[in-house]
Amino acid sequence: MKRFFSITVVFFFAVYATYPCTNLLVGKKASVDGSTLISYSADSYNLYGELYHWEAAQYNPGTMLKVYEWDTGKYLGEIPQALKTYNVIGNMNEHQVAIGETTFGGRPELSDSTGIMDYGSLIYITLQRAKTAREAIKVMTGLVAEHGYYSSGESFSIADPNEVWVMEMISKGVGNKGAVWVAVRIPDDCVSAHANQARIQQFPLNDPENCLYSPDVISFARQQGYFSGKDADFSFAQAYAPLDFGALRFCEARVWSFFNRVNKDMGKYVTYAQGKTIDPMPLYIKPDKKLSVHDIQGMMRDHYEGTELDWRFDVGAGPFNSPYRWSPLTFQVDSVEYCNERP
Repeated sequence: MKRFFSITVVFFFAVYATYPCTNLLVGKKASVDGSTLISYSADSYNLYGELYHWEAAQYNPGTMLKVYEWDTGKYLGEIPQALKTYNVIGNMNEHQVAIGETTFGGRPELSDSTGIMDYGSLIYITLQRAKTAREAIKVMTGLVAEHGYYSSGESFSIADPNEVWVMEMISKGVGNKGAVWVAVRIPDDCVSAHANQARIQQFPLNDPENCLYSPDVISFARQQGYFSGKDADFSFAQAYAPLDFGALRFCEARVWSFFNRVNKDMGKYVTYAQGKTIDPMPLYIKPDKKLSVHDIQGMMRDHYEGTELDWRFDVGAGPFNSPYRWSPLTFQVDSVEYCNERP
């Protein structure tokens, strides 16, 4: 008998959001058993993670919830508590809504130290309040609009048993409460990924079934001087997180490594992954075959084996062809800067 998983979330290294991270996303018609899948890792040598649990509860009107920054424990403020909350274990709740993230940072001038909602609190408070992925988007964007967004630019993976979304968000700077954001639904027969670089380029402006966005996402970019073209040509990623070599080689390359293993036509983007060209990859692609949880596990362990970025055979690999290097990703020898590949 076929076993059906409404949604599966795969966690490796740590259920801990830190820079850098990787998320892989799979629509329900792109998986072997009809599940939606998202993965979430913190690519770190020294993070061991925590498994969080919030019990379902009911609260009296007027109850307030204290918000502490997830990364540091810093007190940020308080917000009204929901009258009813759902059971949450890790990054999934009792309704099988799951949320992961990777931080892309974006334009530093847009950080807002006065906001109350940091990205980690946004995830776990939303999981306690949302029954579907769409409701999660509504809750998340509503919270930052009302209370301000404290963190830098973030890509969120949001899934329920039927839908998978990528939402990208960045604050608007001190004095401009809230955030600009775009959320794109991944087609059911496609896969997507993000790894610390904003990935949403142009997006449909009149398709609320598949794309949602803040009303000022384009006008704010115009106001700030980030964009001056036609609305249809607007790219969230180019406006709010312009590419540089590190974004390509250390972040987009991780996305390429996944895409390259599931679609035979993705080899043409190797120069993009190497940081040599800037024509972006698509946000999502159709895999050559349906994927299983085991497939995603293997792809989260990918080290570019068999590609131009395979580094098991250089001098740093040692006698055992190790794919790992100690941080940092860049280093200098005789005033020349070199880079390791991001594992």
